[in-house]
Amino acid sequence: MGIMPVIWQEWILFKRKFKTISAGALVSPLLYMLAFGLGLGKDLEVNGQPYLVFVIPGIIALTTMNTSYSSIAVLLNIHRIYDKTFEEFIISPLSMFNFTLGKVIAGALRGMYAGAIIIILSFLFGVNLNINIWFIILMFLNALIFAGVGFYAALIIDSHANMSRFSTFVITPMIFLCGTFFPVDNMPLIVKKFIYFLPLTHASQGLRSLARGDGFHWMNIFVMLTYLIVVFILGLREVYQVES
Repeated sequence: MGIMPVIWQEWILFKRKFKTISAGALVSPLLYMLAFGLGLGKDLEVNGQPYLVFVIPGIIALTTMNTSYSSIAVLLNIHRIYDKTFEEFIISPLSMFNFTLGKVIAGALRGMYAGAIIIILSFLFGVNLNINIWFIILMFLNALIFAGVGFYAALIIDSHANMSRFSTFVITPMIFLCGTFFPVDNMPLIVKKFIYFLPLTHASQGLRSLARGDGFHWMNIFVMLTYLIVVFILGLREVYQVES
C-alpha cells in the first residue's frame, strides 16, 4: 500500500482548497518582501549586495518552514483530539511508518509549493536568484524537517491552545533570529552559538549562499539531515505509542 493513500488524501484536500491555500501561502511572504525588502531595505546593501538578494532566501526558508509545519500540526492535532478521525488511520491496514512518512512528505510538498510562489515573486520583483538542484534539495530538507516537527507536536500536545503556544515559543523565534531578515554576525557570542544549532539558520544560510552562486557548505546539509532523522524518529515513536 505504501505512502500513496496518505499523499493522495492530502492532494485531494489541496485541490479542493487550492485558492485558500495559495492565498495563505502568498500573503505573509509578500508583506515581508514589501516591508523589509522594498520598504526598509530598498537602499540597503548586505555584504555588497542589495538587501532583497539577502532577504528573499531567508523568506523562502521561513515560508517553507511555516507552511510545512502548519499544514501538518494544526489539522492532525484537531483530527486526533476533536474529530477523532485520526483513529481511522490507526485501525486501517496502513502501517504507522508509511502513515508518518506520507504525512511528512505531504506537508513538505505543501511547503515546497509555498516556496515556489516566493521564487516566482522574487523574479517579478526583479531579483534574479541562482536556483539549482542543490537549492531545491535544501528547500525540501527544510520542509521535511518542519513537517516532521509539526507531526510530532500534533501527537504530543493535548489542546489546540497549547499548539498555538508551541508555535509561539518554538517556531516564531526562529523566524526572527535565524538570519532570515538580518545577518547574525553582530549578535552576542552566546546567542550566536545557540542560533547556529537551529535548523532554520542552516536553511537560511545555505539557500542564501546558493542563491548568490557561492555554492554551499556540507555542514548545512549535515545539520539539517540530523534534525530530519531525529524528528522523524520522534514522530514515529510517538505514533506507535498512540497505536498501542
